[in-house]
Amino acid sequence: MKIKSFVVVLLVFYSLFEANAQQKKYAIRTVAFYNFENLFDTINNPNNDEEWLPKGLQRWTSVKYKQKLENLSKVLMQIGTNDQQKEAPTFIGGSEIENRNVLEDLVKHPNISKNDYGIVHFDSPDKRGIDVALLYQKKYFKPTSFTNIPLIIYRGNSNEKEKETEEDKADKDKIEVSSDNRVYTRDILLVTGFLDGEEINIMVNHWPSRSGGEKKSSPFREAAGRLSRKIMDSIYKINPNAKIISMGDYNDGSYNKSIKEGVGAKLKKADVKPFGVYNPFEQMAKEGHASLFYRDSGDIFDQIMVSETLIKEDRSSYQYWKAGIYNKPFMIEKFGRYAGYPLRHSENEIGYSDHFPVYIYLIKEVK
Repeated sequence: MKIKSFVVVLLVFYSLFEANAQQKKYAIRTVAFYNFENLFDTINNPNNDEEWLPKGLQRWTSVKYKQKLENLSKVLMQIGTNDQQKEAPTFIGGSEIENRNVLEDLVKHPNISKNDYGIVHFDSPDKRGIDVALLYQKKYFKPTSFTNIPLIIYRGNSNEKEKETEEDKADKDKIEVSSDNRVYTRDILLVTGFLDGEEINIMVNHWPSRSGGEKKSSPFREAAGRLSRKIMDSIYKINPNAKIISMGDYNDGSYNKSIKEGVGAKLKKADVKPFGVYNPFEQMAKEGHASLFYRDSGDIFDQIMVSETLIKEDRSSYQYWKAGIYNKPFMIEKFGRYAGYPLRHSENEIGYSDHFPVYIYLIKEVK
């Protein structure tokens, strides 16, 4: 009899606990990053865009450009959506963007326009004329400041050489060196503002490519990692409790020196100390996931990292929840040598990108 009573009490307690848990409501905000891969318009601008003109090598016509916008907008509106999250991303970091005009065209596309995205963009000194940018839903985020921080690096006197592969030869993201040996590359974008009333800092990166070989080009990305860390530290000097998200195409994996030592990103939350950085994509890489393929090997160069202040257990304010790679079947090459790779632009098809987008969720209990 006592056992039956105890069981009944347990069942009642469990039912009350479950009912209480079900009553909790959460606000979920998706943070996404996508390498748009050569988002060029058809206008001859004062940059190295000759390849992406109607009479250029790519025969980049208005029809192709419109299809590119259609494809990108389709993906962007679906990133991170599921049964728990119906909304499009609150933030979208992007790279390989020619100018602000292409972003204006993108956010005005019928697939996207209802979300009323704002744009933060600066022209960078990159020799190919490609930049990074941040799109944000105006109803959720109010920017208060934004700046572009240049990555100033120079070609060293290294005599190291790596065998140039066919992939290297076809790489459009060549490292260009000026007469004074400066390597002109993308700036790091820093945006600060309020997400539903909470201050947050977002960094958007596109680090120097592996053109010329991973080992030879690594010092450039290592310098980018140190600059990223310096930016974070400068934010903490102003606000020790600052929340920071760093996203981008790093052209390195989570295991590389630029991220492990430069940024100081950790694999496990338990190892992240105050002012430290957590990288959820390191575990995903260990599990064999990929956001791109480099030299026929899958890897995750596209990553979103968060500060220690975003991995707290207390969800009375926004905290990191989980991460993912958006790689639906329609975005994947189905045939031939590159079956399983991201479906990118080719002579016969206007694809999406040579990268899959990545995303994280921020979650907050709503009372």
